[in-house]
Amino acid sequence: MTIDKEVFSGLRALHRMKAGLVTVLAALLVGCAVGGDLPPVPDAQVNVEVDYDYIIGPGDEIAIFVWGNSELNSSSPVRPDGKLTTHLVEDLQASGKTSTQLARDVEAAYSEYVRQPVVSVTVTGFEGVPDQSVRVMGEAVDPQQITYKKHMTLLDVMIAAGGLTEYAAGNKSVLIRLVDGKEVSYNLRLDDLVKQGDISANLSIMPGDIVIIAESWF
Repeated sequence: MTIDKEVFSGLRALHRMKAGLVTVLAALLVGCAVGGDLPPVPDAQVNVEVDYDYIIGPGDEIAIFVWGNSELNSSSPVRPDGKLTTHLVEDLQASGKTSTQLARDVEAAYSEYVRQPVVSVTVTGFEGVPDQSVRVMGEAVDPQQITYKKHMTLLDVMIAAGGLTEYAAGNKSVLIRLVDGKEVSYNLRLDDLVKQGDISANLSIMPGDIVIIAESWF
């Protein structure tokens, strides 16, 4: 049995149209219900002081200083595999460590060549690890992954992401946050914050937060 090419093309077009309708319906449900049905961020998490140590990630620029051995000083990026190449060590694991931890590892590696090396490590370019980054998705002008900075607020995140698009349903947006090892979702009032200047809608951002900006269909 053979199928006429025109019939086959028509069937494919119908299939694409049905798939598109499903996508639109799903987006409608997300834009109209998800954020608005969620609880607001609890008062205990609105203004918090986050105590954290920066963790080195792939793409970070690392400067290594070896006291009394300037010929061993180096500056290089952490490779995509999370490792670092120095003058004496080709594959030193850097990602997932603090600068202090990496300095001690460099000292241990250099001790085979240098007597009692004293090393300091400085991060000069920041990419970080996903667990400590803030991700902005949906109807932001510039959705992106942002390196977390201490004292960062939701307003800082929105400025970095360029604000809301004209299609955003800002007050139905969602914050996904790790609380006691579990992902919890909260409603965000981004229209109030960005468009109305309502600072009561601002809040502290934590490492690993995800901001999803809903799309308006009405």
